[in-house]
Amino acid sequence: MPKKFGIDLKDQAVIDATSMVQKCFRGFQVRRQLAADGPPRFLGEGLQDVSLVDGSAARITGRVKGFPDPTIAWFKDGQPIKEGRKHKIIFEDPDLVSLVVVNCKPHDVGTYTCKAYNQFGEAFDSAKVIIEVPAKIEKGPPNASVKVGGSITLTAIIGGDPEPEVGWAKNGEDIDEDDHLSYDIDGDTTVLTITNITKKDAGKYEVYCENDKGFDHSFATITVT
Repeated sequence: MPKKFGIDLKDQAVIDATSMVQKCFRGFQVRRQLAADGPPRFLGEGLQDVSLVDGSAARITGRVKGFPDPTIAWFKDGQPIKEGRKHKIIFEDPDLVSLVVVNCKPHDVGTYTCKAYNQFGEAFDSAKVIIEVPAKIEKGPPNASVKVGGSITLTAIIGGDPEPEVGWAKNGEDIDEDDHLSYDIDGDTTVLTITNITKKDAGKYEVYCENDKGFDHSFATITVT
C-alpha cells in the first residue's frame, strides 16, 4: 500500500502558513481598493456655475470621493480662500462639500476651484460665479432749453448685466432715427442728438433700458425758445 500524505490543520507550521496567505490576500485586496478608490475624484457633473443677483449668497457644491477622505481646499482665480465671515466651507454627508460666498458683489465674480487631495493623488474642479444686475439708469439726462435752429444732446449712463437693451422715446412714442434725430450707444453711455431744432422738438424725452432681470427709465424735458 502506498503511504498516504495529509495536512494536519492543527500543526503550528500549517497554521502560520495559512495566516501568512490570508494576510497577503488581505493586503492584495487593500492595495486593489486603494488603487481603485484612493485617488480623489469628483462625482456626477462636478461643480456647476452659479448665477445670482447682487447682494445674495453663492453656494458652490460638489461631491468628492477618495480613500482615505481627501483634504479640501478652495481657490478664487488661483488664490487660496481662507474661511471667515465672507467664505464658509461646509461638509455634508460623507462626500458632499460646499463653498458659500456671502453677500456677493461684483468683485466676487470669478472662477472658483475646489482641490481635493490625499497621499494617493489630487483632483480639481471649477465653477464660475456670475452676478446678474437688473438694468438701471445710473444717471439720467437733465432737462434742457434750446433755441430754434440749435442742437442738443441728452446723455444717460446705463448699468446692468446681462447688458441691457437701450432705447429712446418722445412723448411715449419710440424714436425713429433720421438725419435730424439719432442716438448712439457706446458701452455704458447712450447719447441722443437733435440737430436743427424746431418748435416740434419740444417735449418729454425718455431713455429706457431692459434686461431679463429688470427695467428702468428716466425722463428729461426739452423746451424750445
